[in-house]
Amino acid sequence: MSDERIRVLCVDDHRIVRDGLALIISQQTDMTVVGVAATGEEAVALFHQLRPDVTLMDLQLPVMSGLEAIRQIRRADGAARVIVLTMYRGDEDIYRALNDGAATYLLKDTVADDLIRVIRAVHAGERPIPAEIKARLDEHADQPALTAREVEVLELVYRGHRNKEIGALLNISEETVRVHLKNVFLKLNVSDRTAAVNVALHRGILHLG
Repeated sequence: MSDERIRVLCVDDHRIVRDGLALIISQQTDMTVVGVAATGEEAVALFHQLRPDVTLMDLQLPVMSGLEAIRQIRRADGAARVIVLTMYRGDEDIYRALNDGAATYLLKDTVADDLIRVIRAVHAGERPIPAEIKARLDEHADQPALTAREVEVLELVYRGHRNKEIGALLNISEETVRVHLKNVFLKLNVSDRTAAVNVALHRGILHLG
């Protein structure tokens, strides 16, 4: 009977969250937690070792992010079923996770019954997207995307660098930095650096830290 259970790997850098997930899942007669991981590296290693049916993945992990862990897991096994379970609500986070192969995206305020239902659905090959997440994706589709270089420039603005410093760090001219920032302001519909950073943090283009 135990061989028929859905084998779940739980990945979160907070022990209390890992313990809580393990408790909820262990109460289900058709599920079992086969492993827990606190980092992206541990998640990838345990996935290779345990080959779980479903992996619950936080995005905010030390060193290797949850997104990178998803990429590595999916490169190793294109059929791997990963559910993102995170506090990140930004449309960019959602888009990246699903684009990188996550089956669905849940927020940590998801009630336990819904989490269990989604685990079963994903194990069955479904990709159930909650209404709130679908709405964020629809918003994302209407937003112009920042280029990788524009994100790099905005990240350095967030870290307190001025245009001349950004140019030196990226080996581009100060004028090119100004052009990138002008494009960022247009795409984010803002008029200054502070507003651009605030919108980027809200959308998940940048993260605190």
